[in-house]
Order: sequence, then C-alpha cells, then structure tokens
Amino acid sequence: MKEKKEIKPRLIAWELTGACNLRCRHCRGSSTEIPDPDELSTDEAFRLIDEIADFAKPILILSGGEPLMRDDVYEIARYGTRKGLRVVLATNGTKVTDEVALNLKDAGIARISVSIDGANAETHDAFRGMPGAFDGAMRGIEAITNAGISLQINTTIAKTNIDEIPKILDLSIELGADALHIFLLVPTGRGMEEDEIPPSEYERVLNWFYDQRGRVGLQLKATCAPHYFRIMRERAKEEGTTVSVETHGFEAMTKGCLAGTGFCFISRTGGVYPCGYLPVLAGNVREKPFKEIWNRALVFLDLRDVSLLKGKCGICEYRRVCGGCRARAYAATGDYLAEEPYCMYQPRKAAVED
Repeated sequence: MKEKKEIKPRLIAWELTGACNLRCRHCRGSSTEIPDPDELSTDEAFRLIDEIADFAKPILILSGGEPLMRDDVYEIARYGTRKGLRVVLATNGTKVTDEVALNLKDAGIARISVSIDGANAETHDAFRGMPGAFDGAMRGIEAITNAGISLQINTTIAKTNIDEIPKILDLSIELGADALHIFLLVPTGRGMEEDEIPPSEYERVLNWFYDQRGRVGLQLKATCAPHYFRIMRERAKEEGTTVSVETHGFEAMTKGCLAGTGFCFISRTGGVYPCGYLPVLAGNVREKPFKEIWNRALVFLDLRDVSLLKGKCGICEYRRVCGGCRARAYAATGDYLAEEPYCMYQPRKAAVED
C-alpha cells in the first residue's frame, strides 16, 4: 500500500499585531492604532517559529494590522531567517523609510509586499481611509527598491477600484515590482458585501488577468480567486496549450483555495485558522503545538478532503484545482464546505443531470 504523503504548510500568514496606522475599508482584522495587549510576546513568537521550522520550511508572511507597528519585528524576522524559513513582510508601505528598509534587509526579509488599491492618491486614500496613504506608500516603495529588496504589489479588487486595475498593473511595472497579486474581496471584518464585484465581473477580470501573462514581465497571481485555476485551464484548452502552474518559492501556484491545505493563518493571539478570511478556529499555539493543530484539527482535515465539498463544487471537474473559496462560502452560508457563491461555472456533470 502506497504511503500517504504528509501535507505540510507552504505559506503561513502571521498577524504579528492588530495595530495599524490606517483605517482600510476592507480590513479583515478591523485594526486600530492600539495593539492587542494579549498579542504573542517575543519569546512566544520565537517558540512558534521553532515549532514551525521543526517540521516544515514554509514562506512565513509577517503581516498585521501593520507589522512595522511592532518594535520586535526585526528580531522576529531575523530569528525566522536563521531557522531556515523564507521570511517576507506585508505592509501598507507608509512606515517604510530608508533606515527601516535596510533593517528589514539585514533581518533577512526576502520580499516585501505593499498594498496599492488605487492608481492614484484619490482612490487609494479613500480605500485606505487616510489622506496621504498613497504618497506614503510610494515613498516606502522607493526605499524598498533602493535597498534591493524584491517588491510585490498587492491589490484588493472591489467596486471602488475595478476600473483602475489595468492602470495599477502599469504602475506596478513602472515602480519596478517583481510581482502583482490581486485579491478578490471576501466580506470579513470591515470587508463589506456591498463592495464586492458581481460574479460576472470576477470572470471578466480574471480572464483579463490571464491575458496579461504574456504581455508583462512581472509575475501575476490571483488570490482568493480559485476560479482563476479553472479559467487558466479553460483558456489553455481553447488555445491548444497546456497549463503548468506547479512552481516554487514566491511563484508557487498549486491550486485555487489553499486554506488548510498549503496555507494557514496565525492570529496575533496565537489562534490558527485555515485562512485570515475564514474565522473557524483550528486551535491555539498557546495550548497545542503548531504541528498538532496543522495535522489534526477537524477543519483542516475537512478542507483536505474534496469529497466533502457540497453543491456544484462537490461535482465540479475542477474541484481539485479550484475548490471554490471556502471563506466566501462560509460568509454566505455559515458552512465552509458549501459551494462557492460567486462562481458562474456550471459543472459538466450538473449539466448532464439537468
């Protein structure tokens, strides 16, 4: 009998703090300027890194809130790097100075993602809830590139900025970014349903995104948009080509929804979740070792079994490469195994049965 391959995390997003200097309208964590007094301490952070590094070597994303609001961010990054993890940072960019960028580089930060949600100050600042956020991000990006750190632009797509996405791509190229990652809004925290684009727009934007792959030199990746993996295969079939998305490192694109399979989220107080948008607690690292939570939590085991998917996701021929957004399903129905509510695709099996 063939031994079952052990599943290990490839990406871990860690909310170092809930504190943030901005008030983004889509914020998953509803961050404020005041840190949570119960945040993991520096020593607890080191122990968590030890537990992760003992059995896996994932990319560790230091996030927030705004991770630069924590005084020990450099210590944590340096410790993770020494343990063999690929440590990256997700920031709004406004607190990155030349000195901060050099300190991050010295701590081993391999890539920094900066969130840009508008092609100009008017749109971005409205999205981020703070005048001057765009100009601050631009200054931060200049410091990052001057320090020689790989730059990634993250963009959350919503009704307020969807018309500017092509301009944001052009801006990313102009800024010297190595990658543009688009995130399709999930209504969690301050992310409101009225800001979500309709399913037809998801299809249009993702098809447009696919068309840009051969046009631009930077790496493109869609997150919280598992439909993209179905679209890539549909388009490749139309073109008579094949899709190869099994890459490694920053370019890793293995399947659509990675929640609980190749990815998890760790909260500022040690809670472990399938992703930051799916508020189903798997366990807390203050109570159980991270490896035990990853290997045994019921929600993780459920998400790794595609046969448990319900509705049209359960019979879809793309369920292993797409899987539907489990967080969006949970937000809409309270069931993380329900069908993806923002997918227009009709599975072939369902069409035959109808």
